Amino acid sequence: MSGPLHGVRVVELGGQGPVPFCAMTLADLGADVITLRRPGPAAPTNPHNPVIDRGRRFLAVNLKSPDGVAVAKRLVARADVTLEGFRPGVLERLGLGPADCLAANPRLVYGRMTGWGQDGPLAQAAGHDINYIALTGALHAIGPADGPPTVPVNLLGDYAGGALYLALGVTSALLSARATGRGQVVDTAIVDGVASLMSIVYGLTAAGRWTGERGVNLLDGGAPFYCVYPCSDGRHVAVGALEEPFYLDLLDGLGLSGRADLVDGRLDRSRWPAITEVLSAAFAEHPRAHWEEVFDGRDACVTPVLSAQEAMRHPHLEARGTYVDGHAAPAPRFTGTPAVSAAHAEPSSTDVRALLAEHDLSPAEIDRLLESGAVGPASW
Repeated sequence: MSGPLHGVRVVELGGQGPVPFCAMTLADLGADVITLRRPGPAAPTNPHNPVIDRGRRFLAVNLKSPDGVAVAKRLVARADVTLEGFRPGVLERLGLGPADCLAANPRLVYGRMTGWGQDGPLAQAAGHDINYIALTGALHAIGPADGPPTVPVNLLGDYAGGALYLALGVTSALLSARATGRGQVVDTAIVDGVASLMSIVYGLTAAGRWTGERGVNLLDGGAPFYCVYPCSDGRHVAVGALEEPFYLDLLDGLGLSGRADLVDGRLDRSRWPAITEVLSAAFAEHPRAHWEEVFDGRDACVTPVLSAQEAMRHPHLEARGTYVDGHAAPAPRFTGTPAVSAAHAEPSSTDVRALLAEHDLSPAEIDRLLESGAVGPASW
């Protein structure tokens, strides 16, 4: 066993999207994670994902059964962290809310994940990643000036603003609990996390360097030296030549060095469309592979736009071991307590009897719980 969270026990009570990703992250970092799932087949919108579900043990628990709730409390009583992603009030009605769990385990860190938060006018409203990033201004900022906002998969809301803020919150609260002996509730809302991620935009706006328009700003594709260009084969390159030395190297690689009209007033927004037109025409003359060769070794900040499948084969990422067994390796990296990505496992492979025995349930109690359907092996 390894990882900086080795010895930390986590119980994942349930949730979609960001909660399983957070549990995966904690497991990658060495935590012992037990995931409770409702009995029966999973919903079509929440199927078993062998990558995100890795590194955990699974137990089907009927939380509508008093016995099932009692088992969940037994697991929580011995855990350091609990994660949940239900709508506000659901677990309170089941008897597994923060007050119930902290009464059983005062040192517990109770991590809650919602889109809108535990309170506020929208607390009970349904929503998904696209809705949360829309309300916080993030979606409006992504996309071309002459088109609609572009949906950035569900990375920004669910995983960056949600799962990773939940992971940061519970690990921070865990440090506090170990220092003070007192646990606490971590209320993680995706809207809060995305708003936090937008801090650079708020700061640039306050400084008068960011407008409310899309695709016309320094970092949103509006600048000719920080955007994406199509090549002759329909593939694309990304250009991030923000600083002048990088920009001059970019022009040299494109065969455009010495053109004062491309250098003078480089930071003048009114010049950006004309400069973009010239650079776009240059990139369109050759395929992506040509530009990869031209800019290899240059400090022009030009990289190919790769698909996920292409990324796994890129020499730099291969050299770093960024991918392993068809998925990303644990991140970040630690010199003293290296994290090791667990192998993919089917939820049904969990030894349910051994798991329950670890929590001091007798063989007779386990038999009764299994026969009643209060607990059982998780299946998809």
